[in-house]
Amino acid sequence: MLDYLYVIAIITIWLSLVMTIVTLSGGVIFIFKHLHHTDVEHLPPLARYPMVTLVVPAHNEELVIQETVRAILTLNYPVTRFELLVYADNCQDQTAARVRALAQRPEFADHQLTVIERTGSGGKAGVLNDALKIAQGEYLGVYDADAAPETNALYFLVQKVLEDPERYAAAFGRNKTRNYQQNFLTRCINLEIVNTQRIQHTGLWQLFKIGRIPGTNFIINKKIVQSIGGWNDGALTEDTAISFSLMRAGKLIALAHRAEAFQQEPETLFAYYNQRKRWARGNYEVIMANVKHLFDRTPWRIKLEVFYYVCTFFWFNAAIVISNGIFLINVLLGTAQLAIPGVHQLVSLGGPLATLFLINWVLMFYLYLVQMNIALASDYGQATVTNFLYTLASYFTYAQLFIVVSVAAMADMARDKVTGQRHTHWYKTQRF
Repeated sequence: MLDYLYVIAIITIWLSLVMTIVTLSGGVIFIFKHLHHTDVEHLPPLARYPMVTLVVPAHNEELVIQETVRAILTLNYPVTRFELLVYADNCQDQTAARVRALAQRPEFADHQLTVIERTGSGGKAGVLNDALKIAQGEYLGVYDADAAPETNALYFLVQKVLEDPERYAAAFGRNKTRNYQQNFLTRCINLEIVNTQRIQHTGLWQLFKIGRIPGTNFIINKKIVQSIGGWNDGALTEDTAISFSLMRAGKLIALAHRAEAFQQEPETLFAYYNQRKRWARGNYEVIMANVKHLFDRTPWRIKLEVFYYVCTFFWFNAAIVISNGIFLINVLLGTAQLAIPGVHQLVSLGGPLATLFLINWVLMFYLYLVQMNIALASDYGQATVTNFLYTLASYFTYAQLFIVVSVAAMADMARDKVTGQRHTHWYKTQRF
């Protein structure tokens, strides 16, 4: 029985590799289609400049808030066509004071900047719903307190939605790691982000016109958000939840690949673990709420997206855990067999199974290297020998953390299901 389970796990991993190859192919096509860009110093004027309300939810962000607000106020977009709402959400520090001090500078005197000291509930989703009620803009844009946009970010986001405003309910850009040289962890996070945004996002958009609202650096049509009931208050991953809501409404989330923001990533393992476990659990909850759409008459993009998430977070993870678990137990039993001849392995790893395991490992490692190096080559300044060496080290260290975080998130959900109480709370990522 275990032999069959082990083979099924290996075949499942192969199927996930096929999905990766499909996405990689789409990403490569996208890269070649966008090799040449308009000079950013001579960008053509937009057909129109819709009013945009930019929102910055900030909870105890005094370390990073000024740099982000300064970057937003200097965006290449008419100052009369955007307003900025900075929410100091239940803050116990100088977040609000630092933004007000920046607003007093003479160069920002003509900008529409409002600082709101909020004491409500609902977390980030609650802030966005509050902003939705008072926003003057046709579009609502969101930047996290640590995500400083590049000068032309808003221009490119608006340019994208104006290509097809009826279908494109939102546009999202790319986020880059601004502290990636800090330590080994931040360098690995940088590699993950480059791969996700240069291959996965571009591949899904190129092949299927599927996009996902990220946590920051996006704009969304205000009326459409209002029509679907706004954001899910208290959601651990409000971005994933609203992405599915938009797709159910038949709208597209367009990729504006030239709109970039520079965000700070966790610099300690503790901060990383808590952030990613929250993301994993939030994604699990959204997936479980939407898995029913695999069997109803919802649009095919929702079915494909749900299938993609199920394969990535459930099927693939389970296969990895099962195959690695059996392999490690076998190694331990094989070692014990040297001293105790009567001990037998769970699965015979000789012959065909040993070959399957070796082929499986080589394929995964080779595809990982191909994908990472294509992603790095497509991002200016990332294709370095140093990053290649970190790519090798990351596979055997950082990449394995995804499995640990996923299993921990599933264990938390199982515990809450058994006890009938929700123990997991929103964790604020530490800033540096």
